[in-house]
Amino acid sequence: MAKRAQAYAVIMAGGKGERFWPLSTARRPKQLLDLAGGKPLILQSVDRLAGLVPPERILIVTNESLVEPIRALLGQGSPVGVLGEPVGRDTAAAIAAGAAWIRRRDPEAVFCVLTADHVIGDLPAFREVLSRGLDLCARHDVLMTIGIAPTEPSSAYGYIEAGDLWQKSGDVEFFRVRRFVEKPDVETARGYLATGRYVWNSGMFVWSVRTIHKAFAEFRPALAEKIEAWSACANEAEFQAALERDFPALEKISIDYAVMEQARNLVVCKGTFAWDDVGSWPALESHLPKDGQGNAMKGDVEALDSARNIVVSDGRLTALVGVDDLVVVQAAGVTLVCSKARSQDIKALLAKLQTQKQRETIL
Repeated sequence: MAKRAQAYAVIMAGGKGERFWPLSTARRPKQLLDLAGGKPLILQSVDRLAGLVPPERILIVTNESLVEPIRALLGQGSPVGVLGEPVGRDTAAAIAAGAAWIRRRDPEAVFCVLTADHVIGDLPAFREVLSRGLDLCARHDVLMTIGIAPTEPSSAYGYIEAGDLWQKSGDVEFFRVRRFVEKPDVETARGYLATGRYVWNSGMFVWSVRTIHKAFAEFRPALAEKIEAWSACANEAEFQAALERDFPALEKISIDYAVMEQARNLVVCKGTFAWDDVGSWPALESHLPKDGQGNAMKGDVEALDSARNIVVSDGRLTALVGVDDLVVVQAAGVTLVCSKARSQDIKALLAKLQTQKQRETIL
């Protein structure tokens, strides 16, 4: 396995979680909430690295405004690092900042990139995949992504087509990557599943500091230069000041577009552990307890002659009578009612509310 001194982790936690409004707000986004699993998602992300990456070698990259709330959740004296981005510039910039933070400590390090909004089951299998991946990336010049074996022909995720077997480590298989594909329609996804070659793109990665820096140098040289400059900072204060200075001018682009869809040294693991990218209220449905009518409920809820609703009530009673297939959320004095089929339009509703000055405190 990878030497513990070489293993690091970057947890990306900068999302706004707008599709979980009104429970999730800019001041208290979803990664700070206990949506599923019994504790805030960000703490679950840290906990699942136990025994694999020491806490002092874990870095959370988040919005500047969330640094103190996350530190408060971690607890006084926690050695986990928390880095604040002055502005959001998508995952390529976040990963570059994480790579620089690690490079300052160990330029020979290998690290995984995880996100704070995943719910993951079968943790021993998950840790085995990460452990094997860290070990391989410490010895090979590859960019590794962790794919998820599909359980249904979902149109909610991008897909990765796996090619020939590259390495087998223990019971974990790693394949060459043939291509990334955007979110397909259900029929196309059904065809993907029939081949047995496709996995969901989870947005989790493993690589060495040297390999990701080299990839940035080839495909996004401006970010490679920033990694070099930031990693030369003398201390944490100087490092944070450099981010404040440089981030606003950086290109806003995802790591997939910036590097992964262009690189040639890609490998993918077919992860078989339970995984869910909890991105909307319907995605949370399978993680909440249900009554006999299929209502998924959290908090103080009563339902009469109602079925298949998702109801979250934070701090007071929410009661339903004679309604089906709704999302009903009550939090912080705000009540949301929408059809499950229209839950993706919550972002459009927020855009409308953001034009109304008197709404600032609820967003």
